Amino acid sequence: MTTETITTSAAGSWQLGDLTVNRIGFGAMRLTADADGAPLDRARAVAVLRRAVELGVNHIDTAAFYFSATRSANELINRALYPYPSDLVITTKVWPGRDPSGNWWWASPEQLRGQVEENLRQLGRDHLDVVNLRVPRSGETGSLAAHFEVLAGLRDAGLIRHLGISNVRPHHLEEARAIAPVVCVQNPYGVGASPEHHAFLDSCGEQGVAFVPFFAIAGDGREAGASGADGEEVRAVARAHGATPAQVRLAWTLQRGPHVLAIPGTGNPDHLADNVAAGSLRLSADEMALLDGAGREPQP
Repeated sequence: MTTETITTSAAGSWQLGDLTVNRIGFGAMRLTADADGAPLDRARAVAVLRRAVELGVNHIDTAAFYFSATRSANELINRALYPYPSDLVITTKVWPGRDPSGNWWWASPEQLRGQVEENLRQLGRDHLDVVNLRVPRSGETGSLAAHFEVLAGLRDAGLIRHLGISNVRPHHLEEARAIAPVVCVQNPYGVGASPEHHAFLDSCGEQGVAFVPFFAIAGDGREAGASGADGEEVRAVARAHGATPAQVRLAWTLQRGPHVLAIPGTGNPDHLADNVAAGSLRLSADEMALLDGAGREPQP
């Protein structure tokens, strides 16, 4: 499909609280290194970010723990886009952290303010537009209240504008909304998702909460990226539209509901244009149904 003149406006927009974002955003994780860990060229990463904004991207997902030995996603965003466009929404996440050697650690409630301030410093902001509390896999059945209450306090103090939650289950959303407003849920989701994941996505829409899928293209490949082993259903729909399997996966995800916001990430300018163009791809009801039953569920 032609990508030259397509911008994010083709996919429409959504409200994150009082912030309007186009439904196709950009995930910054791929800016720091490729799937094999090799650092990406700094100039190319900066160029991709600037091109994303030119194509209408005004929602960028990042984190202080997105870094490689030589690259920091937040630093790249700052360098490429500061002073920031007035409509640009930068979403980040806390609870996980990494030390300078890259080893993972998980913040206590008392350490969350430090993580928020680290993102503020790296991005050169006096407040963060949206902060997602990223729940560890070990906490999927537990409570997020102690950590979320801290973020709610930082929101009241003006350091954070809006709050979201990530890698969560329905009970987490109920628990968080009892503490403070939640504008988004960021979870793994894509072609092959289970009925339970579909139901949670639908429930978010009914509550006016944006659903922001990650791994929508990668699926089971997760951090390593798409494996290229797309099922025949995805390939058949792609052939019918003259599109790539990745574009079909994005289009299917966006058509799951008007509250769904895509954040595909790439360090490749051609892939960036393809991802944005997926917002103009319209799948038929039969194609949506075909893809609904395709593949395997990505396990979060």
